[in-house]
Amino acid sequence: MANILSGKEVSDHLQQTLKSEIAQSKKRCNRTPHLAVILVGSHGPSQTYVKNKKKCCERVGIRFSLFHFESSVSQEQLLHKLDGLNRDEDISGYIVQLPLPDHICQNTVTLSILPEKDVDGFHPTNLGKMLLSIPAPLPATPLGILELLKYYQIETEGKLCVILGRSHIVGTPMSILLSRKSPFGNATVIQAHSRTRDLAALSRKADILIVAIGKPNYVSDDMVKQGAVVIDVGIHRIMDTTKPKGYRLCGDVDFSTVSKKASHLTPVPGGVGAMTVTALLMNTWQAFQNLQKQT
Repeated sequence: MANILSGKEVSDHLQQTLKSEIAQSKKRCNRTPHLAVILVGSHGPSQTYVKNKKKCCERVGIRFSLFHFESSVSQEQLLHKLDGLNRDEDISGYIVQLPLPDHICQNTVTLSILPEKDVDGFHPTNLGKMLLSIPAPLPATPLGILELLKYYQIETEGKLCVILGRSHIVGTPMSILLSRKSPFGNATVIQAHSRTRDLAALSRKADILIVAIGKPNYVSDDMVKQGAVVIDVGIHRIMDTTKPKGYRLCGDVDFSTVSKKASHLTPVPGGVGAMTVTALLMNTWQAFQNLQKQT
C-alpha cells in the first residue's frame, strides 16, 4: 500500500510556524498581515472555500476581510473595488475568488490586481518572475505541492515527472517549478493534456505523476508505474446515497486501485486542497513582510 502524503499534517506544521512568526512580528511592530477576499455571487463551493480561508487566517493570526458582491455586479464596479484594495496600505494581499460570472472578464480582473498584492500568484508579472526564478508570489496550489514534496523529502532531481493538465492555475506553473534549477526542481517534465495521444502509456513512465485533469477517478492503476509518487489535485462530489450528505468526495485518481501500486499518494480530501490554503497564507505573510520593508 502507498504511503499517504497527508496535506493536513503538513498544513498543520506550516500553519504553526506561521502563527509563531506572525505573533513575533506583532510584538515588534504591532501589526499583522491582512488578507482580503472578493466573492461574487452565491456559488456554493466558492462560499465553502472562503469560509475555510477565513478559518485558517484566524488560526494563524492573519486578519481577514470579505467583500461579497451580488452576481449582477458590473465589471466596472468590481474593478473600482480592486483599485481601492490596491491603494489600501492596510491590505497585505487579496484574491478574487473564482469562478466569476460570465459578464466579467477574468483576465481583466487579474491584470487589475497590484502584483505585490496578488497572493494567488496569477498576475503575468508574477508568472514571469517565476519563469526567471525571481522571488514573487507563486500560484497557491503548485506552491502547496512543492511544500508537500519538501516535507516528505520526495526527490525530484533527475526524475521523470508527468503532469496531466495544462491550466495556468496548476499544470503550467507546476511544470515550470519542477523543471527549474532549484531544490525540489531539476526534474524532467512532460506536460500532457486532453489532446495528448496514448496518455496512459505516457503516464505509466512517470516517476512522479501529478494529476490535475478535472475528471473524477480518471487515473486508474493501469496508468501508473509501480512505485510512482502520485499527487492528486482534483476534488469532486460523487452521488452516494450511503453517505449522510448524499455524496462523497473523490479526486482525479482512483484511490482504491492506485494506492496498491504507488509508493506515495495524496488523499482526497486531506491532500493538496489543504496545502493550497496554507500556501495562500504563506504568500500573504510574505507580501506583508515585503510591505514592511518598504515603509
